[in-house]
Amino acid sequence: MKKFSFVVCIAFFLSSSLFLSEVEASKVPTKKVAIVIDDFGNNMKGTEEILQLPVKLTVAVMPFLSTTQEDSLLAHKLGHEVILHLPMEPLKGKKSWLGPGAITTDLTDEEIAKRVNAAIDAVPHAVGINNHMGSKATADERVMRIILSICKERKLYYLDSKTSRESVVPKIATEIGVPYLENELFFDEVYTTNHIVKQANQLIRKIEFDDSIIAIGHVGIAGEKTANVLRQYIPALREKAEPVTLSTLLVEKELIIP
Repeated sequence: MKKFSFVVCIAFFLSSSLFLSEVEASKVPTKKVAIVIDDFGNNMKGTEEILQLPVKLTVAVMPFLSTTQEDSLLAHKLGHEVILHLPMEPLKGKKSWLGPGAITTDLTDEEIAKRVNAAIDAVPHAVGINNHMGSKATADERVMRIILSICKERKLYYLDSKTSRESVVPKIATEIGVPYLENELFFDEVYTTNHIVKQANQLIRKIEFDDSIIAIGHVGIAGEKTANVLRQYIPALREKAEPVTLSTLLVEKELIIP
């Protein structure tokens, strides 16, 4: 009789443990959110605060600047994903905003290729590229075909920051077989805490309807504000979705093989 009772207890324990495991598993968010932070590489405000956030980020580093290597290496060491934040010609704005090695539509094919390859080499651990500005360049088929062909050659993905509605990235990336993603929300295109909070709330709402979301913030003028808002919102974000890198999203979408 005692042996029977012992067997029953063990069976009950195992079934209870299985039930609890299933309950715990059901609490793990199945949705994904990728937070990208642009403009690293020039000792910008908020750099340290952003990198120390308790969440995996995709860190976009500009090439050929004073802390390009330092920011890339530290981001990688802290477990973040690093991509090249490639300066590209906008429809409006000052050339000085682009920084060295910018990709402009008046360059020859050879010079574009030379600059893109040099920029990739300048950013340690880069596994992808996104555009810094670039509303004019991302709408130019010749320019983007060269950039995306180099992505394919060097096994990099491309994130279209969506600074232009006329972007040809989806068309060309699909045509030549380059994994690509698209930004869906900017946190801090307006440099106020109120606006960043508004965008963070919008991100939380969007998670209700989308399986995955990509949002971009920046170091620089609003860097410290963006870091503070994200730090406050990370717990609420984790309840809705798992924060991941862009590479993880691409694996989920079966666009790259891990």
